[in-house]
Amino acid sequence: MEYQYPINYSWTTDEIVDVIKFFEAIEKAYEKGIDRDEVMNVYRRFKEIVPSKAEEKTLCGEFEEMSGYSSYRTVKKAKEASIGDRIKMK
Repeated sequence: MEYQYPINYSWTTDEIVDVIKFFEAIEKAYEKGIDRDEVMNVYRRFKEIVPSKAEEKTLCGEFEEMSGYSSYRTVKKAKEASIGDRIKMK
C-alpha cells in the first residue's frame, strides 16, 4: 500500500480507526474477497461518522483516486448480495 487513507482530523481516534476499517474492507473486497455482512457493518459505522453524502463522495473519491478501488461499487454490490454471500471485486 503506497497511499494514505483520506481522513478528517476533527474525528476522534476511534472514528479514524473505524473509517480506516471501512477502507480496508474495500481493499479486501478487491484483493481477496470479503463477506457481504462485514462490508455492510463497516459501511454502517462509516455512515455514522460521515452522514453527509457530499463528504462521503469526497472521501471515497479521494480513496479511489489513490488506490483504484471503488467504495461506491463495492457497497452497491454488497447491498445487492444476499446475507451471508461473499463478494469479490474485479
